[in-house]
Amino acid sequence: MEDYEAQEIEFWAKLEEKEMSRSSMLRRSAAAAFGLTIMGGASTALGATRSSLAGPPSHMSKAGLADLIKKAKKEGHLNTIALPPDWANYGEMMSTFQKKYGIKITNSNPDGSSAEENQAVQSLKGDSRAPDAVDDGPAFAISGTAQGLFTKYKNEYFNTIPRAMKDTRGYWVGDYWGAVSIGYNASLVSNPPKTWKDLLKPEYKGKVALNGSPLTSGSAVAGVFGAALANGGSLSDVGPGIDFFAQLKKSGNFIPVQSTPQTVASGQTPISIDWDYLNLGYTKQYPGANWKTTVPADGVYGAYYCQAISATAPHPYAARLWQEFMYSDQGQIIWLKGFTHPARFQDLSKRKAIPKSLLAALPAASIYAKIKFANSGQQSKAKALIASQWPAKMGS
Repeated sequence: MEDYEAQEIEFWAKLEEKEMSRSSMLRRSAAAAFGLTIMGGASTALGATRSSLAGPPSHMSKAGLADLIKKAKKEGHLNTIALPPDWANYGEMMSTFQKKYGIKITNSNPDGSSAEENQAVQSLKGDSRAPDAVDDGPAFAISGTAQGLFTKYKNEYFNTIPRAMKDTRGYWVGDYWGAVSIGYNASLVSNPPKTWKDLLKPEYKGKVALNGSPLTSGSAVAGVFGAALANGGSLSDVGPGIDFFAQLKKSGNFIPVQSTPQTVASGQTPISIDWDYLNLGYTKQYPGANWKTTVPADGVYGAYYCQAISATAPHPYAARLWQEFMYSDQGQIIWLKGFTHPARFQDLSKRKAIPKSLLAALPAASIYAKIKFANSGQQSKAKALIASQWPAKMGS
């Protein structure tokens, strides 16, 4: 057993021994990174490699930030991709960055998937419209690194990010995490589902949607993991999760419409399987939808997303400044306002840098005590099984 897997077991066992208060759980929530993907090998160097004076830096310090800002402002532009403004509070993240540095952001394909982000880096190589940075699901951050799509970069706060939540070489770094949840329109769903098994009830016919397809979407892959945990599967076997969705489709409950903010607002997807931070955010964003959220207790699965800088970024300095901003206290709190658990949560909490109102807005800590995270091997195995079985069993 890998060392980090033993640490994961120990961590969650301790959580089960006693009920923790919300603040106590939240202070320790970043320790859940022991159950997250570890990508750096034993031979990976932890220290930063000094970059050539002629090119963009491979690491950052407070002393070098002023120069980075100057060069990023000279570029004057940043290309992002697949960042919906209402996803994890990215709207505020982008607008604040633009106002702070006077650097314009072009955010292409805002509803795109992780697979489409990586494809854009490849297909637009050498084009001024190419993405400077991506926000990938772990499996796609891993595959993108293997394909040589990303460059090494360690932001100023790199050492305060849990080791298990980053590639220790610097190719990518986790940014925020959440749990899979069930969101529902209380005006259209009178008896709300509380568990995965509840979703099979006849009363939900034609109402259950998933955020994307697990063939291309990290959100949807997480949904399969959660369903697997609730139906006799495990982090190492998501087959029961695929079978659950096949059963959901056969019953007529699952609809092919992929849930988006627009379908939530319009009532087109009365029940949506999605991240907790997205479903929680919809309550305020779309009051007319009467949106409520529950985290299904029979299968609590969590995962994070990853930031990576394109190896061929047309605006390499702006891309690095973008990462510096997101991982600063200011950027991390912006993510927290979007109901996510940012990568530096533990560090912020330790320094009492988190407003109490934000802590109070998060779901009860007890539900997060049940959360499970897949490691890199389990992620890769799940992705392969989904690729081979999902099309045949789901027809898409």
